Amino acid sequence: MAEQTALPESTGSPGAMTDGPPVPPGPASEVRPDKPDAAVVRDALGVGIAVGLSGFAFGVTSAGSGLSLLQTCVLSLLVFTGASQFALVGALAAGGNPYTAAAGAFFLGVRNAFYGLRLSQLLALPRAVRPFAAHWVIDETTAVTLPQPTRRAARIGFTVTGLTLYVLWNLTTLVGALGAEALGDTDAWGLDAASPAVFLALLAPMLTSTTERVTAGLAVVLALTLLPVLPAGVPVLLSALAAPVVLFLMGRTRKVPGDGKGSNGTVTRRKKGERHS
Repeated sequence: MAEQTALPESTGSPGAMTDGPPVPPGPASEVRPDKPDAAVVRDALGVGIAVGLSGFAFGVTSAGSGLSLLQTCVLSLLVFTGASQFALVGALAAGGNPYTAAAGAFFLGVRNAFYGLRLSQLLALPRAVRPFAAHWVIDETTAVTLPQPTRRAARIGFTVTGLTLYVLWNLTTLVGALGAEALGDTDAWGLDAASPAVFLALLAPMLTSTTERVTAGLAVVLALTLLPVLPAGVPVLLSALAAPVVLFLMGRTRKVPGDGKGSNGTVTRRKKGERHS
């Protein structure tokens, strides 16, 4: 996570950081009430267990893609970001170049660095702990941590989610890889569909706005269109172009028209001397 200068815990000065609300969005009257530790742990365990069990699908998919048991387990231990892991083994299974597959997985995992910038300020962990905590900065830990009303609750949510998910993900990866070897040809069981199914299950709840849904839809269209004509792994990289395209188009539609036309395309009359904002 990003470096952060330690702030005084409770000095009574206006800018002191406490174990209360990390950075209140408004006046003191708008600060959210404390959340019981038990409730934070319950929510964190729910997310950690639900997502951690999907490591089984990764283990099966990875072994079915030709990776050894050791390679599969090392991926989960050291990479520990499900979407990137699925993207890597999926590209390899499709016959993609290992470097292209790794590049796709890398760029997909870059989002975690941006999560870390926000979480470093929110958690304010001791400097010695940050390198270890950075390994747990993923979608699920971020989703549980950010809504917490206090720094204490945020730290509990992050730790419980990260620990539960890391342990379960690696255990179920091992079980899945061993199970794939026992099953033999995983394609005959239709387990090749496990990767995209789990990925979509993780992604769908995060698409909460129109912009996000449109971006995801355009990315799918780009990937499917380019899949027959480009090497495996490349369509995934190029589908990332959906984000800047959608943001550009959305920005243009939200701009105040500068040509004298209203939102319905009709010419609007302006008072004498009135200027565009």
